[in-house]
Amino acid sequence: MKSVKKGIFGSLLFLAFAVGLIYLFNFEYIFKGIQATYLQGHLSAHIDDHKFFDNRKIEAGVPQPWPQHKNYNKFQLSEALREKNEAAKTIAFLIIKNDSIWHESYSEEYGPHSRTNSFSVAKSLVAALLGKAIFEGHIKSLDQPVADFFPQFDEGLTLRHLVSMSSGLNWDESYHNPFSMTIKAYLDENIRPMIMDLKVVEQPGEEFKYLSGNTQLLAMVLEKATGQNISEYMSGSFWKPLGMETYGLWQLDSEESGMEKAFCCIGSNARDFARFGKLYNDFGKWNGKQLLDSVYVAASMRPQLKDYRHYGLGIWLEEFKGQEVFYFRGILGQYVIVLPKKNIIIVRLGHEGGEVPEDKEHPNDFYFYLEEVLNSLEAHDQENFTAQPAVPGH
Repeated sequence: MKSVKKGIFGSLLFLAFAVGLIYLFNFEYIFKGIQATYLQGHLSAHIDDHKFFDNRKIEAGVPQPWPQHKNYNKFQLSEALREKNEAAKTIAFLIIKNDSIWHESYSEEYGPHSRTNSFSVAKSLVAALLGKAIFEGHIKSLDQPVADFFPQFDEGLTLRHLVSMSSGLNWDESYHNPFSMTIKAYLDENIRPMIMDLKVVEQPGEEFKYLSGNTQLLAMVLEKATGQNISEYMSGSFWKPLGMETYGLWQLDSEESGMEKAFCCIGSNARDFARFGKLYNDFGKWNGKQLLDSVYVAASMRPQLKDYRHYGLGIWLEEFKGQEVFYFRGILGQYVIVLPKKNIIIVRLGHEGGEVPEDKEHPNDFYFYLEEVLNSLEAHDQENFTAQPAVPGH
């Protein structure tokens, strides 16, 4: 009995010591992480965690619903794709071809207007905001120095370096270390001081390094340049003009600080995320109006570093079966994939996926979704072709 009591006492003493260290070194955000993840049955960030953070609305305007194709949901996804969606806990799957919805499906309690976390898809949307700010004259160009807005940064660091992930900043992009900058930015109540303490430690523009701090610093530049928080700027620039069906939610570090977690965390749905794919596929034009400079959009879909062909301006790039593909992605397999030549947009949202092999630049499931969607569409086209009645005399 004494040994049991000693064990309990020792455990409590260790716990008290650990808690003391957490407070001593300003790691209190870890408690928030425990509340938002482990206590909700998750091991890490999850698609519904906006409920545990402060949020700011991205106001919508007049909805512009997507047209439904005459064959809407009449063709079958391949068996392999259906099995994959079930295994990876896909909650929304959307296929748009020639600007109309051919297929959409949802699972669990989710539907067309359910808001779930975009994760790093938000980085691509912030890149679109940069293009908008340049288009409107708030920012001179991609090559404007960050020091024009925050003088403490090296003069050689430009906005192009931030959006192309070649800044050379000393950001720690770890998703598993609870004391990393990325985890702290996700959970802490004031991101700004952390960003202002960053230093350029490598030559900007030389090497691709995917750093969430780049996008967060870019968002702070946008705040200064436009005089608006980025949720307001997103609303006026895109959410309203694109006719989003519902308002969005952008997670904040805290209500007091009021800084959006720009590197992640826009709560929206598959239909509305897809609109950004169409906007870029149409080189910035929407309903006859130029929302983004076509030159900026074209540059976005070109590699910015001669030794790295997989990334443009906030957008992932790849070639698949002889076709150029661009896409936005989030850590749990959030995808907006666009095949320009075929005018196809694929959106996938879910609980799992998105792992990038160590020797690769793109997740395996990215290729899988591309392959199986194309197979499903081709099978449908072939079935329709063979089902057509013969024309007399031909």
